[in-house]
Amino acid sequence: MIELQNLSYYVRTGLQKTYILRNINLKIQEGEFVTIMGPSGAGKSTLLNILGLLEKPTEGEYYFMDQATHKFRERRKSELHKHHIGFVFQAYHLIDELTVYENIETPLLYKKIKSGERKSMVADVLDRFQMVAKKDLFPHQLSGGQQQLVGVARAIIGKPNLLLADEPTGNLHSKQGEEIMNLFKQLNEEGITIIQVTHSERNAAYGDRIIQLSDGWLESDLPTEKTMGANA
Repeated sequence: MIELQNLSYYVRTGLQKTYILRNINLKIQEGEFVTIMGPSGAGKSTLLNILGLLEKPTEGEYYFMDQATHKFRERRKSELHKHHIGFVFQAYHLIDELTVYENIETPLLYKKIKSGERKSMVADVLDRFQMVAKKDLFPHQLSGGQQQLVGVARAIIGKPNLLLADEPTGNLHSKQGEEIMNLFKQLNEEGITIIQVTHSERNAAYGDRIIQLSDGWLESDLPTEKTMGANA
């Protein structure tokens, strides 16, 4: 599903290049649950943004679903992102002026899905996430865990092939975080490829592989103990 070849990302200041990612080579198969870890400043969020087609690599190649995205114009990348990728953020990124229902519905409006189908899809997701009673509330009326549930619901309502999560439990207490991670595990078992950035070893254990970044370099790419146990 994903292949990175000699991918780098730098910011130019005058004649000087400051590298954030350096010469990354990586393959991720459809259906995997992959964790990206590393210290602050290692390049984790930048890598996630490139995978989500929100940033363009300054060097190297990125193939997504066999398409050479590094050659795409912005409009084509935006279309690919809209139809195949869901994003979950640490800070939720809900729209304050919209209700739970309207926040979840937003990606379907961008995809120009007809009203009747939108209503059905939102109703299904609200039911699945047990949020029917909260559909008319605004984000500030929800707990952190409930806001993140809305964020996940919004990310998956368009049935993406790839779900990207940047510190999805960073603002949640442990029980709420566990609920979100169990939900990710369930979504992965249903066939969604998941890539998460986290500092939590506990959250990383939900996945199949852990990719360690350090100063922009890919330091290691190893299976989790769960995967090693399954292959033993």
